[in-house]
Amino acid sequence: MSGKSSNVLLKNSDPEVFDIIRKENERQENTLILIASENYVSQPVLEASGCTMTNKYAEGYPGKRYYNGCQWVDAVETVAIDRIKQLFKADVANVQPHSGTQANMAVLLSTLSPGDCFMGMNLSHGGHLSHGSPVNISGIYYKVVSYGVTKDTNRIDFDEAWKNAKEHKPKLIICGASAYPRTIDFAKFREIADSVGAVLLADIAHIAGLVATGDHPSPVPVSDYVTFTTHKTLRGPRGAVILSKLDHEKAVNKFIFPGIQGGPLMHTVAAKAVAFKEALSPGFSAYSKRVIANAQTLAETLQSRGLALVSGGTDNHLMLVDLRNKNLTGRDVANRLDAAGITCNKNGVPFDDKSPMVTSGIRLGSPALTTRGLGADDFTRIGNLIGDIIDNMNDDAVLARVQGAVAEICAAYPTAFLRLPERV
Repeated sequence: MSGKSSNVLLKNSDPEVFDIIRKENERQENTLILIASENYVSQPVLEASGCTMTNKYAEGYPGKRYYNGCQWVDAVETVAIDRIKQLFKADVANVQPHSGTQANMAVLLSTLSPGDCFMGMNLSHGGHLSHGSPVNISGIYYKVVSYGVTKDTNRIDFDEAWKNAKEHKPKLIICGASAYPRTIDFAKFREIADSVGAVLLADIAHIAGLVATGDHPSPVPVSDYVTFTTHKTLRGPRGAVILSKLDHEKAVNKFIFPGIQGGPLMHTVAAKAVAFKEALSPGFSAYSKRVIANAQTLAETLQSRGLALVSGGTDNHLMLVDLRNKNLTGRDVANRLDAAGITCNKNGVPFDDKSPMVTSGIRLGSPALTTRGLGADDFTRIGNLIGDIIDNMNDDAVLARVQGAVAEICAAYPTAFLRLPERV
């Protein structure tokens, strides 16, 4: 990760791609990554994700493959399944989904017919594209009714969710979010689902690591299905998992393969198995608690600088900064922060009047820099650097000063330690 590479073969065979990868290594080393959906994987996870299992076609599931020579990919997938079931205390796990969207789509296909109604969180209020956005297949293929947050608290509007469920009687309800900074009451969603006879799907893509360690309530006991990505707070390779009750196993497996995927990415499944073992360690529980503490420190610092946070703060790993009181757009602030070496993303805020490509907010998260080893004092400093940029958007002297501070912080926390995940 230091920008240096020992991959002489790649350097000699394809210097163009080698150089691009080197530059990406340097970008990750020399910037402060505050994108809430990104993290650093350990060296063991990185090694597994580049292993020879990338060569193996393995359509099907352990013990039921369409190809021969699958004894070792069967073994590694079984290990991954056993570990993730232990981590979340789940009955059934499918570790093959390539992404969270595909995991969600498999559940929708296994429970709904085309045109059926389901209810999910409004994208503009913190939901995800795959929760029924009209530009996503989930919104194209099915009838969707949404719930959102209240205008005064910016927290989930359960009155609206109850009302829409009773009126439209969805066959499935999705709870979970991609930009919601507060604890989600899964039990309350179970009550709503039961009141209309709906299946409950909890999408915990963002908070999976926090759920795994008990730092956020688990939806597993009350949900029919739980989906999540493995590369955010869970700190694994890019991919996803579906958990379910035992009686849903055949249906959901069928809609991953052969339903919407072909051969699984077995090198990624191997890397997931490694990450799941890391998440089962005591060190990961300590990491999860630091993720939340660091996010709260950053949130408090931003508020002390006069910045407005959606819902007034955070309970988890992320926060949304509402820039409307500063008369700034998310796009402009995210770009200026990126120029300073602080990477985040523009993000809509509830009841935003700007387009998704402009937005009135930015989303910030603590997982990656917590993995890198930063603590409360560092997050306080970063919060003030962000405040300095926002208060001086056109001042190049301030930009240069922040760039220097970012370089100091990055130098103090090199990414080379990532071969030792127990450090955090």
